Amino acid sequence: MPKIVDHNLYRKELLEKCFDLFAQKGYASITMRQIAQGLGVSTGTLYHYFPNKKILFEHLVENMVQRDISIATADWEKLKTRQERAEALGKYFNSNLAYHIKNSYLMIDFSQHQDAKGYQNSEFWQRLCERYKSVIYDFIGIEDPVLADFIMCFVDGVILERLLGIDTVDVVEQCTLLGKMVTAYLDKN
Repeated sequence: MPKIVDHNLYRKELLEKCFDLFAQKGYASITMRQIAQGLGVSTGTLYHYFPNKKILFEHLVENMVQRDISIATADWEKLKTRQERAEALGKYFNSNLAYHIKNSYLMIDFSQHQDAKGYQNSEFWQRLCERYKSVIYDFIGIEDPVLADFIMCFVDGVILERLLGIDTVDVVEQCTLLGKMVTAYLDKN
């Protein structure tokens, strides 16, 4: 009897295993053959699910964004205040710091590659940014694009500081301060 394969589940499993491969070697340095070897599948199997490395990377990034949002916001329904959410966000980042540092490194590495040209204003990146902004709107309780951009830059900056090895930046403390700043800003306006 032939084996029944859930192709969507299998694709997702492959993507989850790809993250570390990309993070270890970098986008530019790794080939589809090396990815297939690292995953323990044939190159043909990998190409069946992902026609090229760029599409594989796009699916990987979308998968990471969905994962990050699901985990970071899992407890938000129980949290009543913006401040509680800010502190929970800090704890989430702190407990997943190694992952977010790898993620940031990977995105910086990709942005230097020729495949990244044209992505800045692409529908793909805009869709991902809108997902993050939607979560930020839930976090602050209103739709304020300028404040959402500030929060995205803040989070990226805190993670970048840790990527650079600056251990004096306490992620939980910074997110707690972010909650206070956002609350003060919104109360004033």
